[in-house]
Amino acid sequence: MSNRLFQGVVHQMKDAIDRVIGVIDENATVVACSDLTKIGSNDELFSVDISDSHDTYIHDGYTYKSFGLHVRPDYAVFVEGTDDLAAKYASIIAISLSGIKQYYDEKYDRNNFIKNIILDNVLPGDIGIKSRELHFNADISRVVFLVNIITSNEVSAYDVIQNLFPDKNKDFIFSISENDIVLVKEIKNGIDVKDLEKLARSISDTLSSEFFTRVNVGIGTPVTGVKDLARSFKEAQMALEVGKVFDTEKNIVSYDNLGIARLIYHLPTTLCETFLKEVFKKGSIDSLDHETLFTIQRFFENNLNVSETSRKLFVHRNTLVYRLDKIKKLTGLDLREFDHAIIFKIALMVRKYLSAEPVKF
Repeated sequence: MSNRLFQGVVHQMKDAIDRVIGVIDENATVVACSDLTKIGSNDELFSVDISDSHDTYIHDGYTYKSFGLHVRPDYAVFVEGTDDLAAKYASIIAISLSGIKQYYDEKYDRNNFIKNIILDNVLPGDIGIKSRELHFNADISRVVFLVNIITSNEVSAYDVIQNLFPDKNKDFIFSISENDIVLVKEIKNGIDVKDLEKLARSISDTLSSEFFTRVNVGIGTPVTGVKDLARSFKEAQMALEVGKVFDTEKNIVSYDNLGIARLIYHLPTTLCETFLKEVFKKGSIDSLDHETLFTIQRFFENNLNVSETSRKLFVHRNTLVYRLDKIKKLTGLDLREFDHAIIFKIALMVRKYLSAEPVKF
């Protein structure tokens, strides 16, 4: 990648400097040059030890200026000519390329560093030290989005997301598997969950409408600094996994909105089975038909309001009351009582959890 950066700068400078200019690496191989025929050559004419110093030196009609951040530089600029102007050109180009390489290396290391934190590949004690080396602002809030690709075409979802968030100083994007892409996004302090979900929706909608790629997006909780990014990532993972069980119709799931589903997901299946047996002593939940379960769902959605639920279901109020009485007779739970409704709601979620048989991580 450095060679491509060098060639880009050399190409831009070749019209301003009416001389052959280029860059050699520590093996004296030409890696960038205004004369394209010289790229890749490793000739005795270029066999100079660029690691000796950062000083300017002359060899066979060319002026060289080594550069790099290490004690032993990895590269040297060469400019055609041995006069003072050639030395000035070499020094100016060396400064430019050194700055560009430093910028690139810092960005690359930052992205790689963030990825290693996410995957728990960095010792906790090293995170703070490396963060200071890479000039991470400890007061910046960030959040992790985990984009799971469900269906795709030949378009790279990774490239699309990179184009959506081009500022590599603030946002970090990388793949952790063939179908999973991580976005670590810089955010404002105190940002609302709805705003994060809106951002995730924009990613999903762009991929779906323009590139026919269907994705699910899990959202972790915002964290400050970089130490807790691994936690935000695990929360995004958890959001996706729990969402697959309890919110199958949703493709944007936030950890903050998982609620009691998160607790149920962690329960042993034997405990869940025991709970269902204790709740439904009079009759199994499986005795309820589809219409009855649909009625219960609408009743919960309308906050246990009989009149509002009957209006939404387009049935007479007495019809709904009859159905609720039928549920009480079958299960022993009166959904018009708040405590009974809570128990029934949890029981439905536990049943759904057992039916899904999720793979935990």
